[in-house]
Amino acid sequence: MDSLNYHPWMTRRSLLRGGCLGLGAIAADVLAGRLGLADVSKGSVDTLHHRPRAKAVIFLYMDGGPSQIDTFDPKPHLDKYDRQDPYKLMKVEPTQFNSIGTVLASPWKFKQFGQSGLPISGLFPFTSVHADKLCIIRSMVAKFPEHTSANYFLHTGFGLQGRPSWGAWFGYGLGSYNDSLPSFIVLNGGLIPPGGLDNFNSGFLPAAYQASVLKGAAAEPVANLKPKEKSPRDQREKLALAAQLDKIASTKKGIFPEWEAALKNQETAFRMQTGLPELVDISRESKELQRRYGLESSYEPTRIYGRQCLLARRFVEQGVRFIEVTCPNVGFDRWDQHSDLKNGHEKNSLAVDQPIGALLEDLKARGLLETTLVVFAGEFGRTPFAQGSNGRDHNPMGFSIWMAGGGVKGGLAYGATDEWGYRSVENPVQIHDLHATMLRLLGVDHKRLTVRFGGRDMRLTDVHGEVVEKIVA
Repeated sequence: MDSLNYHPWMTRRSLLRGGCLGLGAIAADVLAGRLGLADVSKGSVDTLHHRPRAKAVIFLYMDGGPSQIDTFDPKPHLDKYDRQDPYKLMKVEPTQFNSIGTVLASPWKFKQFGQSGLPISGLFPFTSVHADKLCIIRSMVAKFPEHTSANYFLHTGFGLQGRPSWGAWFGYGLGSYNDSLPSFIVLNGGLIPPGGLDNFNSGFLPAAYQASVLKGAAAEPVANLKPKEKSPRDQREKLALAAQLDKIASTKKGIFPEWEAALKNQETAFRMQTGLPELVDISRESKELQRRYGLESSYEPTRIYGRQCLLARRFVEQGVRFIEVTCPNVGFDRWDQHSDLKNGHEKNSLAVDQPIGALLEDLKARGLLETTLVVFAGEFGRTPFAQGSNGRDHNPMGFSIWMAGGGVKGGLAYGATDEWGYRSVENPVQIHDLHATMLRLLGVDHKRLTVRFGGRDMRLTDVHGEVVEKIVA
């Protein structure tokens, strides 16, 4: 397979040839017939560049940028020089707000966990139980120190709005295992990332691949989930009429991609009204499992995030390709602690730690972790010195994320920052490298998943990115 290129004439012809309904199946047939591939919608090995290690991604987005030196990258050097002038100790770069105080040691103690002995801070007692499943990348590097651009870069591989989100790329390149659900779902816990919904957009890919944003904490997570029509037949007749009208218009003006996307979304919405209510009804899960996810916690953000993580597992079971889970509102500015670091990071970790631990345990118990890539990341890290007296500013020069399942090596710390936790000094991993590696784990060569747009072949990794082979199991 040389590439998975989108050619607008394919779907237009297939729409006119195939009539008004079943666009998802037609699109798969077109890709299979025109490009000589197997059934892309099922992610068949025959369609992929490599043997896939994962089938789906759950992205645990840590909005605001957790501090690497307070979570997964211990730096005892900071204890030695706590509250001293950083300008006398290291080369200090200007920060986002350039309010630089003294060196600030971590308020939390690190302990080693599992057979691997990975050190993890006291902020994550539930996640640390799964240390041997985690591949911690301590040498991440981002290009932007400001939230909005950094979020666009993390989500789309480009620092400005307008490019397709990685979830859109994954759905476009790999298709879906379930035509009744979107391939890209965002479970929103209450905080949309800086940059807004453009982080989840389809850009120049067909509009059907943009994220479906669901209210992760709501019993009815999407509007109009219950049909207003009296019967499915009434809905079908409405869709058929809309398709007929578009077909008539297309004979005079040509069919527009937006019409195709609208029809496909209407078809998906129709099917979701049948299956989604049952899928989001977590009362079917055992009380013990709900408790483990934190749904009985006295802390509301834990309950919200626990529901989102439980739904993420249920969506993976049903064949959704890419699920992003956003953070709940804990009353602080996300993980973005420019002041009151201890209180802010503790409230954020209290919200997410127990649900994440339960998610990893649940996926493992059901045999899903092996084929589900779980990614925990913010858009950048924090500085090793204080902003003001008790906060940390943005730091894109070296920070930590972790991955689990889906073909990555567990119990591994890859790369390193300097003794301060300030700059990446060993095996730096760029955001483009992260994207390339994720695609590789799902069986795709990032250099061959391209779309012709603006006069050149475009891809998620642009002209950059190398697979981090040493973390692949």
